[in-house]
Amino acid sequence: MAHALTANIAMELISHEAIVTEAYRDSGGIWTWGIGITNRSGHIVHPRYLDRPQTLRHCLDVFADVVRTTYLPVVARVFADYPLTEPQVGAALSFQYNTGGLPQASWAKCVLAGDLAGAYENLMAWNKSGGRVSHALSLRRARERDLFFDGIWSNDGTALVIPVAKPAYTPDLERSRRIPVRHLLKHLSKD
Repeated sequence: MAHALTANIAMELISHEAIVTEAYRDSGGIWTWGIGITNRSGHIVHPRYLDRPQTLRHCLDVFADVVRTTYLPVVARVFADYPLTEPQVGAALSFQYNTGGLPQASWAKCVLAGDLAGAYENLMAWNKSGGRVSHALSLRRARERDLFFDGIWSNDGTALVIPVAKPAYTPDLERSRRIPVRHLLKHLSKD
């Protein structure tokens, strides 16, 4: 399959992240917006979205554009000579979106060398934050592993939408809610 962003793939990435419709400071103090987008992506977040909530559709459209132009080309380069299925593109893209480390990842090198057992095991090693094993990262890696090797999608068609707590400009998890968004991604499968 060509390395394309489909509705299934976008929904899988979104299910591992969350949507914040206005600019906020992430745990590292970096201005972030939408589905984990920062100024480093090439899309200006701050000050553009400071105190300016956007529609879910706009957040999803910008996310799709950033994924297509910044993250999907990395997956295509790493697996240029390896025919990926749609679930495998989704898993590799989720990993790259979260870590930025796909080109260096031992699990990807194992896949390319035909060592699928080694890849299966090595993917789970990318589960640390601040030098410690993270339950959330372990869960994400397990879902990426299950998607890459077994074609099992983990999303339910909803996204966690989180408002911003002010004046700190941090995510207000207590007021978060799950919202169906799959219908807003249908156009991706027609691209």
